[in-house]
Amino acid sequence: MDIRIGYGYDVHRLEAGEELWLGGLLLPSELGAVGHSDADVLLHVICDALLGALALGDIGQHFPDTNSQYKGIDSKKLLKATWNLVKSKGWEVGNVDSTVCLQSPKLAPHINSMRECIAGILGADIDQVSVKATTTEKLGFVGTSEGISAHAVVFLKKG
Repeated sequence: MDIRIGYGYDVHRLEAGEELWLGGLLLPSELGAVGHSDADVLLHVICDALLGALALGDIGQHFPDTNSQYKGIDSKKLLKATWNLVKSKGWEVGNVDSTVCLQSPKLAPHINSMRECIAGILGADIDQVSVKATTTEKLGFVGTSEGISAHAVVFLKKG
């Protein structure tokens, strides 16, 4: 059986007055992520992991921030387009494992909804999608609430 593993990492600055989109959900927060799209760092790292697994570049190559077409775009659309590309090459999801690093707000109440959203886009079962959250114990740019980061690993198998 052919298998591939991909990894993604992304960071966005946090600022007052911005929305916080995460895992396809708009979360209540005093600070939101800054970016060319809706700045959904979790969906971005999953896109990068999917693309990386097949050596197809990264999210910036496929959806450049220099293209006004992607200004403010819903990252669910970016994940769907990325998934359609991967699927068109004959691959299916084995699993997605991701971690969001954010000091606040607490993400635990939203994790299952994020998993459902991601699984729905990828045509996967919810038990194939893991979303975890951690603070950085007030250390670094995440700990001081200057930014948010996320990591993701995907396992793909030939369909």
